Amino acid sequence: MSAGLAVARAAAELVGCRFRLHGRDPASGLDCIGVVAVALLRSGRAVDLPRGYAWRGALPGAPDVWAARHGFRAADGPPTPGEVWLLRPGPGQWHLAMVDPEAKALIEAHAGLRRVVRTPLGPDPLAAPTGPLARWRLAPG
Repeated sequence: MSAGLAVARAAAELVGCRFRLHGRDPASGLDCIGVVAVALLRSGRAVDLPRGYAWRGALPGAPDVWAARHGFRAADGPPTPGEVWLLRPGPGQWHLAMVDPEAKALIEAHAGLRRVVRTPLGPDPLAAPTGPLARWRLAPG
């Protein structure tokens, strides 16, 4: 099994968990960074996360640096399981989501629905204006 598929399966197990800003424990709730963190941890990877960020405003840390430090590299081509996407759902908002094991949906902590959900990808998920600002996938090996 590829590293991307393993982390995507770990993320899929989190669907249904409660949402909580800065949440890092599935029992008490997760935010978008928490979903990525728990999926990485459950697939055997170490994680160092930004803390103390706000709902809106500056991006917490340098996402490309964080991604590289955790074994990710910039992604291109069609979406693949376990990719992490940086999205901008609204002005001043930043959001992470992970491509599911079938590469047909995003797994994300949805503040409005107050849950971790699976959101189906549209026919052209990479197209602007709703497509990802950045995408990373785990490097092989």
